[in-house]
Amino acid sequence: MYCATHPESGVGELGPLLETVGKAVLAVPDAYATTTVDVTPWVDVKWAAVLAHRGEVTRERPLPGILARLPEETRRAVIATEYFTRLANGPAPDGPHRLTA
Repeated sequence: MYCATHPESGVGELGPLLETVGKAVLAVPDAYATTTVDVTPWVDVKWAAVLAHRGEVTRERPLPGILARLPEETRRAVIATEYFTRLANGPAPDGPHRLTA
């Protein structure tokens, strides 16, 4: 089982964006983020899914609303990588934990 997370080094532009509306990223130490997924090939689909939550996109404080106000290039950079912490017992994949090739 994997839980979504934000490692301290992966917060990037997300932290300052949330600070503009009085929020903070709940980040974990880098060692806790065992797995990264490059979702660049699916960024457009991911963004379309976010936009489907119209009530969140039109509001100022929710993350979808913050992302909607960003330039496209910045938004893509923020949502193109996802981070996870592996929680399940059992053998882990060999090498760096990557869920996609």
